[in-house]
Amino acid sequence: MKNISAIVAGHICLDIIPNIGTLTAQEFAQAFQPGRLIEVGEATICTGGPVSNTGLALHRLGIPMHLMGKVGKDVFGQAVLNTIEKYGPGLSENMIVDEKVSTSYSLIISICGSDRIFLHNPGANHAFGFEDVKYDLIGQTSLFHFGYPPIMRRMYSQDGFELAEMMRRVKASGTTTSLDMCYPDPASEASSVDWRKILGFVLPAVDIFLPSIEELLWLLHRDIFQLFNHSGNFLEQVTPALLSDLSTELMEMGARIIVIKLGERGIYLRSSGKTELEKMGSAAPRNLDAWDNQEFWAPCFKVNVVGTTGSGDSTIAGFLAGILRGLDPIQAVTMAVAVGAFNVEAADALSGLRSWEEISARVGTGWQRLPLYLNDPDWRWDETASLWQKN
Repeated sequence: MKNISAIVAGHICLDIIPNIGTLTAQEFAQAFQPGRLIEVGEATICTGGPVSNTGLALHRLGIPMHLMGKVGKDVFGQAVLNTIEKYGPGLSENMIVDEKVSTSYSLIISICGSDRIFLHNPGANHAFGFEDVKYDLIGQTSLFHFGYPPIMRRMYSQDGFELAEMMRRVKASGTTTSLDMCYPDPASEASSVDWRKILGFVLPAVDIFLPSIEELLWLLHRDIFQLFNHSGNFLEQVTPALLSDLSTELMEMGARIIVIKLGERGIYLRSSGKTELEKMGSAAPRNLDAWDNQEFWAPCFKVNVVGTTGSGDSTIAGFLAGILRGLDPIQAVTMAVAVGAFNVEAADALSGLRSWEEISARVGTGWQRLPLYLNDPDWRWDETASLWQKN
């Protein structure tokens, strides 16, 4: 491995999470009316976005790493840098402070039994560009992970030119590349760009692609996204056949390992053949035979959910840490959902996480999984691994 195991770059913001108690979605709609003053509890203030959530999670999992993101020279920016430094001295040294922009922030409202509501200002993230990556440091790195280009204007402008050039340059250094997405405001300019065209340019330089199913369908199949979104529970409509078709499409675009996040239904993994896996660079799987043309669907572990902020980012951190530690694919997806499970046991993105050893130990105790039933003859349940595998 190179001197630095991972660099996480891209979107970063300050998250403000007010404690609204146990209000259900219906109670929330009734309570939050114009003109009302509603008393709430103490707010959780933390950093958000993949630079923080995935990067600091990797740090807590024992992976040597650096962070690359942009903040403004303002109170929120100083709060972001101070928070990062609390996790380890020097972690913020490659962050950019730009006095011409304001720091990004999100107001996150977590509703009991429902998804979160985000009020988000992209701020400095819109100004992050190709030149903000320190490529001399990339050359010392095994893995480069970039997150949330749909809410970073320069990354999706001009058909994703800067995003594609950045990933190509990183890939040319021999470093393994990883990319995560997000679901932006449907009314934003990011919603009107041609994401199929952008991914067509970008994915040939991406080794590991880790979107959620909602993000993926929104990016590539807006008609299916709209159908699922309006006809009931989104996740329950996702089938193994759909995931296989989507992952095939992504591999044809160039990605070599696909991880699709499925919320409380777990994660799906598809890996390409050994010939393609060998091209992944410094963080390529150590046992190529074990990763050769694999397809799994791993259910989540059973936990008491306190909050879901950063759960997808933490799941990604668990998977990438597994890759860097040389795990086989079953072990990697197991640790991915385990890290995600620890995350949701706290309101913020990081305080619920523990060390790699502590998480591994809990997995080894026979930790119960949430039920996941796939009515598909092409898939079989692996009792030992506690996941579904394609025949």
